[in-house]
Amino acid sequence: MAGAGQIRVGIGGWTYEPWRSNFYPAKLPHARELAYAAEHVTAIEVNGTYYRLQSRDSFARWASETPDDFMFTIKASRFCTNRRVLADAGEAISRFIGQGLVALGAKLGPILWQFMATKQFDRDDFAAFLALLPEREEGVRLRHALEVRHESFVTPEFVDLAREAGAAIVFADSADYPELADPTADFIYARLQQAEAQEPAGYAPDALDRWTDVARQWAAGKQPSDLRYAGKRGKSSSGRDVFMFFINGAKERAPAGAQALIARLGA
Repeated sequence: MAGAGQIRVGIGGWTYEPWRSNFYPAKLPHARELAYAAEHVTAIEVNGTYYRLQSRDSFARWASETPDDFMFTIKASRFCTNRRVLADAGEAISRFIGQGLVALGAKLGPILWQFMATKQFDRDDFAAFLALLPEREEGVRLRHALEVRHESFVTPEFVDLAREAGAAIVFADSADYPELADPTADFIYARLQQAEAQEPAGYAPDALDRWTDVARQWAAGKQPSDLRYAGKRGKSSSGRDVFMFFINGAKERAPAGAQALIARLGA
C-alpha cells in the first residue's frame, strides 16, 4: 500500500511458562527464547522494565539476539506513573530514561507509559507530566505512548494534550478499560486484551480478520469508522507505523494470535 506505515505485531515479553508447551520447541534453552520469539513475531513489549531498571548491557544483548528489522517497546517504570502528582515524576523519568535503553539503537520502539485504572484525568497535572517526557536521549529520538485506564480520559481535552505533545494514546481492545482510537502521533499503539482460551489463536478468525483490516487502515493513515473517538478527528496522514500487541486475556494464546495476524497481513 503506497505511503503506508509499517505494521509490527507482537507479544508481551518472551518468558512465560505455558509458552514452553505451545510455542517454544521442546527442550529449547531458556537463553534461546528471545531469539526464537523474534523469528516468529515482529515486536515485543518489554514488561520487566515496569518493575525494575535494566542494565545497558542487557538492552545491547537483546538487540544483538534479534533480527535487524525487529523492535522492542519498553514499558516505563511504575515509579514514573503510579503517583498522586504526576508533575513530580521528573527524577523518576530521568532515572528510567537514563538506564541505557538507547543501547537498543534502531530497535528501540515507543516507550509505554501505563497508568493505573484509578488514575483520573487532571488536565494541568497531566500536561505537566507530558512536559517532562524527553524528545531525545543521547541523540536518539524517543516516542511516547500513553495507556490511560479511567473513563475520565475520554474527553477532547486529553486528546488535544496528547496531540500537542506528539504522544500516542494507546488503543485498548478491553472489557475493562476505555477505548480511545484517536490518532495523536505519527504511530499507533494498540493492545489486544480480549483473547479467549477456547480460541486456538485467542481471537476468533472473523475477529482476526477485523483487526487485520483495522491495522491496515491505521497504517494507511485512516481512522476506522467503527472505533470509539473522544476528540475531533485528526488530520489525515499519509501513513503511520503500527505497533499491535496480543497481551493479557488468555496470555497462553498470545503467540498464536500474533502469528495469525502476521500471516493475514502477509497475505
